[in-house]
Amino acid sequence: MGRIQQKFAELKKRDEAALIPFITAGDPDLATTLRIMRALEAGGADCIELGIPFSDPSADGPTIQRSSERALKRPVPLAAIFRLLRDFRRSSQVPVILFGYFNPFFRFGLEKFARAAAGAGADGVLCVDLPPEESAELKRWTDLVGIDLIFLLSPTSGPDRVKLVARHGRGFIYYVSVTGVTGARRSFDDSLKTQVARVRKAGALPVGVGFGISTPEQAAWIAGFADAAVVGSALVEKIEHAKGNLAKARQAGAFVAQLKRAMGQANKPSAAEPQPKKKGKFSPRRTRRARSSE
Repeated sequence: MGRIQQKFAELKKRDEAALIPFITAGDPDLATTLRIMRALEAGGADCIELGIPFSDPSADGPTIQRSSERALKRPVPLAAIFRLLRDFRRSSQVPVILFGYFNPFFRFGLEKFARAAAGAGADGVLCVDLPPEESAELKRWTDLVGIDLIFLLSPTSGPDRVKLVARHGRGFIYYVSVTGVTGARRSFDDSLKTQVARVRKAGALPVGVGFGISTPEQAAWIAGFADAAVVGSALVEKIEHAKGNLAKARQAGAFVAQLKRAMGQANKPSAAEPQPKKKGKFSPRRTRRARSSE
């Protein structure tokens, strides 16, 4: 059992959802990234998504695009990111997912990339612009070295795509909460609950929700019906605006701790329970937190 699977199994026993923060490697530099990763763990992160900076991040909104631009002001080769991950692994067993685009992986060489990622201690890979139908070559190598290849689904994914991802994905399914790019949002459609329930019923993989989660209240709401909440832009923005590298790590850890505390207060219904079908928008003012059943 890999670290990602182990973490979700551990959280399921406690009826908790995972908190998965996203940061960009090299923003503002690799040494600070390592400090931030350690601060995220101290704040309660269950897994960490480590973004590979890329010059054309088509799925990302302005906040994460700027983080890639800042990182790429100096060379951030994959080999350096693997060294960073090895340094993190000396003191941590938190699962790490490499989040990136196909071009850097392809240029590095898919077999070489998979072996180097596994050797550095990566647990998962999420290639945002690689659909499952075209993933056989990368999946061949990630399966061989024991890394989970994680796929995306979205509100526009049809039943066949959902079944394909449920069958061939590993680790968890990343459900994109909205159509469009990453970025903090003020509200979500209440139909997100039924969308996630549909995906959860398609297979045994946990379902994490990302794109747009920006407040503790939103993270708690997501934790009430999904297996994980992925928080990226809101965290990256706090890192961007913090003054000084030590402050960046400190504020990142504090924000993650706020998210984790809020999520701990959410009750999560069983996947088998009927989900509400009402339409509308979720906003924090309309949500009451439930007390933990523990």
